[in-house]
Amino acid sequence: MEVVGKVLLFLGVVLVLLGLGLLSFPKLFSWFGHLPGDIRIEREGLRVYVPITSALVLSLLLTLLWNLLGLLRR
Repeated sequence: MEVVGKVLLFLGVVLVLLGLGLLSFPKLFSWFGHLPGDIRIEREGLRVYVPITSALVLSLLLTLLWNLLGLLRR
């Protein structure tokens, strides 16, 4: 249980730092969600948004981060 607590604490700190960064520098991530391949349909009374490319980029970044953390733990 000690390891789970450490992981949750680390994730909490990362989320707080990310939140502070987004509040302080809102234009820093304004490109996210507007990449080529993200589907946006906006009509009167209808708004559909499917962030396919953004989800792939986020998945790639999180996979790289996870693997880097795994290498550092060895």
